[in-house]
Amino acid sequence: MTQETTYAFSATIEIIGINPFVYVPEEILQHIFEKAGKSKGSIPVKGTVNSIPYTQTLMKFKGEWRLYINTKMLKNSPKRIGEQIAISISYDPEKREIPIHPKLLQALAENKEANSVFQNSRPSLQKEIIRYFSHLKTEESIDKNIPKAIAFLLGKGKFVGREKP
Repeated sequence: MTQETTYAFSATIEIIGINPFVYVPEEILQHIFEKAGKSKGSIPVKGTVNSIPYTQTLMKFKGEWRLYINTKMLKNSPKRIGEQIAISISYDPEKREIPIHPKLLQALAENKEANSVFQNSRPSLQKEIIRYFSHLKTEESIDKNIPKAIAFLLGKGKFVGREKP
């Protein structure tokens, strides 16, 4: 087991669009890239914001790496633009896979065409659909949304805010 290195810094919350974020210092980014073994795509990280633990993903957007500060990480973060915060950050090697809901898996197994579309969809869409079902709280909601997801995959309706897969 390798020892995780945590880096601390302070930063001012900025905003792009509606998303609060901070820039991670270049030197710290380089260490995280080294631990992650990559400097492209999304990079899983964890740490603290004002001593409150978080797990998040570093993202590059418009040529800049940003640590987005959501409301789970910092209460009322969109209203705290300009505030200086204390951050610790380290690469998070833990797998973040969300298991596919058994009812979705069964529905895909029963509909070969929808399953084929799902399997051939870009990974981000697959993940979005799987995550959607993982956040539903009742079996009734799951049962109501399975047919919608299958219809969407067959090109017959909207799902997860999209017109087509």
